[in-house]
Amino acid sequence: MKTLQIFLLSLGAFAFGQNIQSVQLFNPQTNDETPVIGMNQQLILSFDDLTNSSEVYRYTIKHFDRNWEDDNLFFSEIANGQMNAMLDQFQYSFNTLQPYTHYKLTFPNEKIQPKISGNFELIVYKSSADQPLIKKRFSIYEDNVNLALNISRIADAKMPNINQRVEVQAVSKAGDLASNVNSMTLNVIQNNNPNMKITNQKPSSTMGNKLLFQQLNLAFPGNNEFYYFDNKNMRMAADMVRETGVVDGVNQTFLHPVWAYPLNYQYQPDVNGAWYYRRNDLGLERDANREGDYSWVHFSLDSDPMDKELYIVGGFNDFKATKEYQMLYDEASKKYIAKIYLKQGFYNYILATKEANGTLNLGEINGNFWQTENLYQAFLYYRPFGRNYDGLAGYGEFRTPVR
Repeated sequence: MKTLQIFLLSLGAFAFGQNIQSVQLFNPQTNDETPVIGMNQQLILSFDDLTNSSEVYRYTIKHFDRNWEDDNLFFSEIANGQMNAMLDQFQYSFNTLQPYTHYKLTFPNEKIQPKISGNFELIVYKSSADQPLIKKRFSIYEDNVNLALNISRIADAKMPNINQRVEVQAVSKAGDLASNVNSMTLNVIQNNNPNMKITNQKPSSTMGNKLLFQQLNLAFPGNNEFYYFDNKNMRMAADMVRETGVVDGVNQTFLHPVWAYPLNYQYQPDVNGAWYYRRNDLGLERDANREGDYSWVHFSLDSDPMDKELYIVGGFNDFKATKEYQMLYDEASKKYIAKIYLKQGFYNYILATKEANGTLNLGEINGNFWQTENLYQAFLYYRPFGRNYDGLAGYGEFRTPVR
């Protein structure tokens, strides 16, 4: 499998302290956990504090270059408003076994308004931004360029696991792109996955107000459709849930075992690794923000033991292969098992093996197929002469199946 650079524009958060859970930052207009907006749009940040206290948090933002390196811009260069604003909109949980306080922030707002495009980080903290509780990355695009993506099957004997090729056409909405072409580069990411990214691609050809990116190296493993489960109703077993219950006052959700090494592609609609918090009590939809409960979710995989580490990853954990998401082999049941404390709802996830060099392989357990439906996102960066930051000229997505 071709090693793809770590993509640091990620959906997840660095939650320093286990009390902060269920962090989301997304564009409500797309509703897919994608933290990308136009200059006049807003994002929603939400999270739960399991201490069930009423803390008043603060937040600020930082700007980064196209490769997510700190560009050392001052706050006054990137935004108007307060450098350190208060995040004080919260609700206490209601009718849940796990008490918590739910926080919500709609951003940009009257307190902080970014005034340039590009890559940003939203930082939530108590006393100092140098000691963050949450760090979430997002991008703002100028919408000066339309990006059209095309995905096709590709076969290469040298790289048989690379089987979806991405081509991108960038068309200016006004004016000639040639004047800035030397500063323009393209980044492409698959399924909002921080491990699946190809960066710094220069145009393969230029035609007036149109740029083409048709490099053969713009190719990704197809992998497979995501596994899923839905425990929006924790009183009954359904949607890949085998059994539910309460043990010592804590909800338990036991999933059906999943299978490994499929021989053929089987279409299974998914949401490309995203997740949504929901609570539904026998047909009555609740407000998941403050009424969604928590549960230990028990995962299992029917498999013989293997010589690689195995992890459960998805948008809900930023595709991070950390110890809390590792599956361990149980000799008695002949299964890999894991349990993760999660807020109830609908989740996509996939099983990843860790290679010797630290990269994750999403196709070894789940299979790798050219037919798999994936979300591809393209980011076109530029820096005109005299400007001291990388702006995001345009953004585009592709969601339909490969033909």
